[in-house]
Amino acid sequence: MQIGMIGLGRMGANMVRRLIRHEHACVVYDLQATAIEAILQPGIVGARSLKELVDKLPHPRLIWLMLPAAIVDENLSALMPLLSPGDIIIDGGNSYYQDDIRRGAAMKLLNLHYVDVGTSGGIAGFERGYCLMIGGEKEVVQLLAPIFAALAPGIDAAPATTGRKPSDNDTKSTAEHGYLHCGPQGAGHFVKMVHNGIEYGIMGAYAEGLNILHHANVGMQTHEANAETTPLRHPEFYQYDLDLSEITELWRRGSVIGSWLLDLTASALLNDAKLDNYEGRVSDSGEGRWTIMAALDEAVPIPILSAALYQRFGSRGEADFANKVLSAMRHGFGGHREAMDKQTGGGNERAR
Repeated sequence: MQIGMIGLGRMGANMVRRLIRHEHACVVYDLQATAIEAILQPGIVGARSLKELVDKLPHPRLIWLMLPAAIVDENLSALMPLLSPGDIIIDGGNSYYQDDIRRGAAMKLLNLHYVDVGTSGGIAGFERGYCLMIGGEKEVVQLLAPIFAALAPGIDAAPATTGRKPSDNDTKSTAEHGYLHCGPQGAGHFVKMVHNGIEYGIMGAYAEGLNILHHANVGMQTHEANAETTPLRHPEFYQYDLDLSEITELWRRGSVIGSWLLDLTASALLNDAKLDNYEGRVSDSGEGRWTIMAALDEAVPIPILSAALYQRFGSRGEADFANKVLSAMRHGFGGHREAMDKQTGGGNERAR
């Protein structure tokens, strides 16, 4: 099949490479001409504009958007007048699922088809494949099956689930191959939204647990005694200098908390044991917030996922003013002043 790809960023370019490896042809466009030049090879044709991309594709055109959620609408506005009835637009970014429903309805009036694909796999997807969560019309999704199969990891990516029985040929699920039609428009990005909310929680749990291990030597450090700081009553219980690189490597083998995220953590600690190359400012691209909004509408409690999102806010300094308010109140009612707890080898930590 031939497909147009708009957006050649961290994932879009590798998706194109994976598609041509499976003998699909691609026409590509990106605002950065250098991104287009970098990817050109047999099977890949560059376009200098959206119009040129559209003109180079056979009808019905298949066009995949791999763009940040914030600029999808403006690109669709420029693209839709160039299309013909029957053409198919696929949004593989991290769009909000309610936007998919709106866009799908607008495109239906023009006899165009809209498919939303939540795409997970990151920069490793070229080799590992991409997990695809798909929303849209059943017949259109079935037409695109060769594209999804090429991008997905394939059935050998994971062992069969114990007790899972093959479905009848007419209703056989593609989940084992790494892609799944989840429902009508919006369903793909809804599933991906919750997927990323869970991801926040898992990442947060690893980070908090490793932080406890990181501070397990607190009893070996000296502390300034003052009225503002709770003393460590039993320093003898915290006398461990733990090698987190080795511990995460250990956990990768046979542990119930093993995962690809743990693999990535072990690799990061191996290369930079103190993670000095990172400042600890953790961004959120929207899915965690949208997951919480859906949970509120559904009246579903998600304390873990909520806490993980709020921790990301705090990592970017968004809790600094609140912490100042706390200090101001303590000073107001008790005359408490902020104390600096000087720890040998541990730097300075502000005591509240």
